[in-house]
Amino acid sequence: MQPDHFLGYRRPAGDVGVRNHVLLLPTITCANQVAASAATLARGAVFVTHQHGCGQTGRDLEQTMRTFIGYGSNPNVYGVVVCGLGCEAASARIVAEGIARRGGKPVELVLIQESGGTLRAIEDAARAAAWMLQDASELVREQVPVSELVLGTECGGSDACSGISANPAVGSVADRLVDAGGTVLLAETTELIGAEHLLAERAARPEVAQRVYEVIERYEREILATGYDMRGGNPSPGNMAGGLTTIEEKSLGAAHKAGTRPLMDVIPYATRPKTRGLVWMDTPGHDIEQLTGMVAGGAQVVLFTTGRGTPTGCCIAPVLKIATNTATFERLRDNTDVDAGAIVAGTASVEEVGERLYGELVRTCSGRLTRAEVLGHQEFGLWRIGPTL
Repeated sequence: MQPDHFLGYRRPAGDVGVRNHVLLLPTITCANQVAASAATLARGAVFVTHQHGCGQTGRDLEQTMRTFIGYGSNPNVYGVVVCGLGCEAASARIVAEGIARRGGKPVELVLIQESGGTLRAIEDAARAAAWMLQDASELVREQVPVSELVLGTECGGSDACSGISANPAVGSVADRLVDAGGTVLLAETTELIGAEHLLAERAARPEVAQRVYEVIERYEREILATGYDMRGGNPSPGNMAGGLTTIEEKSLGAAHKAGTRPLMDVIPYATRPKTRGLVWMDTPGHDIEQLTGMVAGGAQVVLFTTGRGTPTGCCIAPVLKIATNTATFERLRDNTDVDAGAIVAGTASVEEVGERLYGELVRTCSGRLTRAEVLGHQEFGLWRIGPTL
């Protein structure tokens, strides 16, 4: 029988982390250097960089702020040093207050303009991170049920094997976790176009089914409004080289990651689910933007299937890579954790690979590092929905 518990870190707010990070979080591109340099002094701290935080208004700014607050509030984070300039649209002060209010965790604010320049801001941020790292080192993992998990699911660099091997295996894990009381996030709205009716049929309530069609129709309108055919970018050239021919074919394979349980809700990007079970987060198909959104929505761990291969990861949440075929697994051993190719070869069933993957998931949540973590991958991308002003 597979384990129904893992070893995690219980947080003051009651949620559970599978990692225990101290995060240096810049809210504007001007503060990237402060966060990155402070992390070299406070060894063990993690950081992200991005090009946004100013020249944003309306829903676009609100979504960016929600993403920052959600990312810093993720239960994998022990404490956060929020780094800002002091005059940006994405107010570092508001982000710090939002994280502190939601997570009950240590939060410090460093503003370059108030510190007196870059060098002093680096010193202030490094000192704050160092104190948090020392306190975080005393925490001990405890046994908690898998029902405390929010699992993110993703596919990138898909190929003709994705829909028959790795994605169904992830779906098997999704069903197991939902049955145990956990939460599973399905994402990548653009890569569900053509399969939306299958998800709507599984909706727990009529309003959820209506929301499924609404998000797909909105995306289709926005794509048509650009005057371009999305088939130039999805399926991608790599997808087509791997044997996929249409977005519908890709979507039917991608939908397998959702398993077979009822769809409980459809939620906006970077939003925490209000219900357990299977939840669809409305995200773009871009791997890093949707990965960032799921983690900002509370996902502590991600299962990421790939047919062509990809090295990407996340600085605060472990990302387990599942190769759809053995050739990719062998060629990219540096980057892949699990081989689902036995399903294609006929030497193992979807359920058998799913059982193994579930075991790897629990081991990862208990502390085993993924390949992406070992290699230091810390990709981060904000989904912009408005123009830069």
